[in-house]
Parts: sequence; C-alpha cells; structure tokens
Amino acid sequence: MVLMYRIVHKRPGKEDREKWVLTGLVELYLETGRPVGSDALRLAGFESLSAATIRNYFAKLEKGGFLKQQHSSGGRIPTEQAYKLYVETLLSEEPAKEKEAEQLAMKLSKETREVASYLQKAAETLSAATGYAIFTSSPRFDQDLLLDIKLIEIDTHRCLCALITDFGTVHTELLYAENGLSHLDLEKISAYLQWRISGTETPLLTEEEERVATQFYREILLRHIASHSNFSAEDLYRTGLSRLLAYSDFNDATSLAIGLSLFENETDLRQVLKRATQEGKLSCWMGEDLDFLTAALPGCSLILIPYKIHQTIVGAIGLLGPQRMPYRHLFALMQASSQAISETLTRSLYKFKIAFRQAQKNPIPLSSRSLFIEDKRV
Repeated sequence: MVLMYRIVHKRPGKEDREKWVLTGLVELYLETGRPVGSDALRLAGFESLSAATIRNYFAKLEKGGFLKQQHSSGGRIPTEQAYKLYVETLLSEEPAKEKEAEQLAMKLSKETREVASYLQKAAETLSAATGYAIFTSSPRFDQDLLLDIKLIEIDTHRCLCALITDFGTVHTELLYAENGLSHLDLEKISAYLQWRISGTETPLLTEEEERVATQFYREILLRHIASHSNFSAEDLYRTGLSRLLAYSDFNDATSLAIGLSLFENETDLRQVLKRATQEGKLSCWMGEDLDFLTAALPGCSLILIPYKIHQTIVGAIGLLGPQRMPYRHLFALMQASSQAISETLTRSLYKFKIAFRQAQKNPIPLSSRSLFIEDKRV
C-alpha cells in the first residue's frame, strides 16, 4: 500500500509538537507497515528534531496510550487511540483534491433510467478504486416495470423465480408445485409468463399447464406487490469483501470472519448506514464507536458518507477495511463518490420523471401512489 498524500511537516509551536510527531509517525506507519524508530521518523521530514528528542516524544506518547512497541528494542506502532486522533485531524481539514478522485467522479457521472442498477455498479466501481469492501443503502424507486421473469429448475417440485425490473433490480422467489414440474412444463410456464408480462406470442398450453401457469403468475405478482408496498427496510448493496484478502490484516481466518460477520448481518449494516445518514457528513468509526453492533469489529475501520437526491439525504456509502488504511486518499475518493452519485441520481430522476421513497415502518397505501407492474409499452 502506498500513501499518496502526506501531511506537510511544518514545525508547529511547542504545545502542538507531540501531536505533530504522532501524526508523522502514523503516516509513516500507514505508508510502510513497519514499526517506526526515531531515526526513520527524523529522515521522513523531522530533521529539525534530534533523534533523542523524538525518542522523548515517543515515550510520552506511549505513556499516553497512543503508541506501543511489539519488541522492547523495536520501533513504535500507533494504537487505536492514535488512529482516532489522526482521523479526527484529517476530518477537520479541507478535503484534498486528487486526480484519481476526479477520474472516479467522472466514471460515476452517467445519467440512466436504470437507477437501481446504477447504484450497484457505483458500489463496484468504488470498491475497485479503493481496494476495499463497499456497502450502500438505497431508497426505492417507483414507476419500475417488470420486464422479465425467469424460472430456474431446482428439483421436481421447486423452481427459483427471478424478477427483472426496468431499473435493473433483480428479485428472487422460491415457488412450489404440488404435482411436480418437468423441464418441458417449466418452458411452457415461462412462455406464459413472458406473454403476460410483455405481450409476446400467446403460448399453447393444456388446461392443467394453464392452471399452474396462472397460479404461478398470481403468486409472483402478489409477492412483488407486497414487497413493493411494504418497504420497511432500506435496500442494501454490498461488494468487494474478497478484496480484503489482499491485506495482511485479514490473512487469518478469524480476522476475515470478523469482516464477513458485518456483511452477513443486514441489521447491523442498516444500523451503520442509518447512523451515517443521521451524521450527515463524512465520518470514520473504529473500536468503541462500533459498540452498538451485535458483533465486535476489532482491528477494523469503517468510513461512511451520505448521499442525496434533490438535497435530501436518502442513503449512505460505507467502506470496510483494516485500521491501517490511507485515510487521506480514501476520504477524497469517498467525498468524490458521494457528490457524483448525488448529482447523477438527482439528474436522472428529474430527466426520467422517477419518484423515490425511503423505508418506513408504516407502509403507504397502494392507492396513494402509482404502482407499475407489467410492461405494456410493446
């Protein structure tokens, strides 16, 4: 990992010198991943201090809980307390402008009607740019049509039904046929569903096949309507967990399982993202900041930022990684992503006349809004 931007080591006043030394040590450790000794720090922009003076500062910082030594004769590494102070310092500064952040924003700036699919692709793009796991929450978009229904055979009595919408979302349902289904039965039922959804050529079915196909169709639509109207929890997109394998912090099974535990726990993910929207700005949490989760995340950091539609916060973007990350660089990428996603969604919803709504405990009655089911444009 290469730290792309470093704090300018301008010698501060005497009262701020400990923090100055600590910040320099944290940045050097983030860049190299190796314990930092007094000579190494001195050569990294602290030539105005003697090695002995730096060691004195190290001793004070270690006593204060900001540094620790893996070996008595080795250099120091930052503690969680040091990371927190460093992150707070960065968050209080003006955001850095980076060429990579500008390039990322350009990739995310693409007006589209497939808004749900866009958010998934945005998460993938951000994960690839950062090299870490990404998760996002999303509002739900109305005026979404069912474009396609696909049936996948599981066994003689069950099939998986995939519902594909105009906005690029995919919903799955498990369907059961009491009298069993052959491969040919599924093909005929699929043809019937295509006819009902998009008006293709009317299929030739026996009375029994039409009965089962009609039953499937009604079941699928009722489940889709129920899911659409009872939007009580934010939609989630998550990707990039496998990218964490590239970092030594996640090389052992226990550490990786910790990260996986968050991704598999939708309740915790929604809690994190909800708090990020309430925070209303870029934030970074680690250690006791995450005590509200059902499972602890030792050694992990979360970077979070909300995004907006028409100046209203509607969701948030989260990044999961180890505590040793290039925070300055990642903050710039997250801010650029949030701004680009906010502007793109705002323009897209205005251009394509799409409405959105956020999750709520009491669902809105169906009669109070438009609900498009079948694609009748053909």
